[in-house]
Amino acid sequence: MTIKYHESGIWVERLNDSTYRLGLSEKGQDDVGEVMFAELSVPVAPIKKGDALLNVEGAKAVTEITIPFDATVTAVNEALEDEPSMLNQSDKALNWIVEVTDVDSSLVDTLDDTAFKENEQH
Repeated sequence: MTIKYHESGIWVERLNDSTYRLGLSEKGQDDVGEVMFAELSVPVAPIKKGDALLNVEGAKAVTEITIPFDATVTAVNEALEDEPSMLNQSDKALNWIVEVTDVDSSLVDTLDDTAFKENEQH
C-alpha cells in the first residue's frame, strides 16, 4: 500500500479504493516527543479539514493533531487512549489514529511520498 505524508505530522495509507488510514508520522513523533497522554477528539462521522483527530501530550509538546482534508471517519483506534505509547511506535499497524472514507483522492495524491525530515520547510 502507498503511504503519503502531510507536513502536520500525519501519514496517510490507502487501504483500498475508498478507505484510508491515518497515523502519527516520524515527523509528528519527533515534534511531540515521547507521547505520554492521548485523547481522541473525533467521532465516527464526517469531519472537515483542520478538525482535531487527537490531542496528545508528549515530552516536547502538547498539541492537537488535525486532519489535512475532509473525510468521513469510519473507525477510531480507541486503544490509543489506554495505551498512548502506541503512538511512539514506528509500526503503522499500532500507531494509526483513524480510518476514513469519502476522501478526495486527488488531495491525497498531492501529499509527499517521503516522510518530512526534522526542520525541513515546505
